[in-house]
Amino acid sequence: MSYEMIALLMFASMMLMMLTGQRVFGAIGCVAVVSALFLWGDRGGYDLGFAAAIKVMKWYPLLTLPMFIFMGYILSESRIADDLYKMFHVWMGGLSGGLAVGTIGLMVLISAMNGLSVAGMAIGATIALPELLRRNYDKRMVTGVIQAGSSLGILVPPSVVLVLYAMIARQPVGQLWLAGVIPGLMMAAMFIIYIVIRCRINPSLGPVLPAEDRDIPLREKLLLLQAGLLPLGIFMVMMVPFVNGWTSLVESSAIGATTAMLAAFLKGRLTRTVFENSIRHTLGISCMFMWIILAALAFGAVFDGLGAVKAIESLFTEKLGLSPWMILILMQLSFILMGTFLDDTAMLVIVAPLYVPLVGALGFDLIWYGVLYTITTQIAYMTPPFGYNLFLMRAMAPPEISLRDIYSSIVPFVLVMVCALAIIIIFPEIALWLPNYVYGN
Repeated sequence: MSYEMIALLMFASMMLMMLTGQRVFGAIGCVAVVSALFLWGDRGGYDLGFAAAIKVMKWYPLLTLPMFIFMGYILSESRIADDLYKMFHVWMGGLSGGLAVGTIGLMVLISAMNGLSVAGMAIGATIALPELLRRNYDKRMVTGVIQAGSSLGILVPPSVVLVLYAMIARQPVGQLWLAGVIPGLMMAAMFIIYIVIRCRINPSLGPVLPAEDRDIPLREKLLLLQAGLLPLGIFMVMMVPFVNGWTSLVESSAIGATTAMLAAFLKGRLTRTVFENSIRHTLGISCMFMWIILAALAFGAVFDGLGAVKAIESLFTEKLGLSPWMILILMQLSFILMGTFLDDTAMLVIVAPLYVPLVGALGFDLIWYGVLYTITTQIAYMTPPFGYNLFLMRAMAPPEISLRDIYSSIVPFVLVMVCALAIIIIFPEIALWLPNYVYGN
């Protein structure tokens, strides 16, 4: 059997196992080890899985993963996100669509706290959505705002997805996080511009809050601003030493987790329940990602041994005669297609053994491509008919918001994200300037 047929059989087996309801890491890891056993015998097959496990255990930057997840859950469980929304409610309520704009700001700060899109979706659906509906905001507008804003969690640092990409692509986590800063803020700004323009054209979509809701003493507004900006202060305390080279990434993650605990303690919210819930969630998510990384490394090692990457590169460039840019666009389209039925980690683990080496072989920057992958994943998350975020929103939304409302609400935001993706493709320096500047100095 040819190596190309073996690679195709591996992909088919993996997809079949996933369709039967097996966990992503179980399906991928099982196919990798079984394939290695058939290809290289008992010793080679067993060594493959063991070597992948040792590589995961020895990867020092992986220590950042539980630290940042713990920091995010401490801030979320201690209800500091509530303070954030109160701040945006008072300071942005006088603008048409102001609460929707504030929700995007809330999502950016939640992303800087947690690094997971699910956390932003949960906080937005439980805190922002009821308030927006009560204030007579258009239900299609607000569901789109929350879905689009929550997707920033996998792009704005500390993105957990970029940690996974860094491990698979063998790229520095710090550079990937810095590469996601400007594109993430740019996309948030594009969302805000769209909301403001649309609400200016049709004020009924986002009515201004009554004056009595906004007219509070300046001292109270400033106190609220101070409380709301606490997560941003924690982020700065954590990232400034790292950007200036005073601490390593792992040390910065420990500073962030410690500062978050201290902030919750000083506000009187670090209870036993908050601490236990944060530890439990951190352990569950960290273990899940470590198993996925282990399976991805084993799967990638089999593909390296088969030479499948070189075969696919030859197929695209020599036999089909496609240019590197055409191949890159086709890869992004395949991500969007897979995103209709897979989540971000599953997509990355399944195709990374092929796509990442191919991107490098075509001469593209792997840091830049990590940002492209993440933005494409955000788009795929919200693409009908089976986008992950669509059904997550349906599970959290009140009964008066139908699935049809959710589908129609996301269309303009997906178009904005496609424009952002095109801008990053045309101008790679938007993503590469900050990591080059920091690491160049």
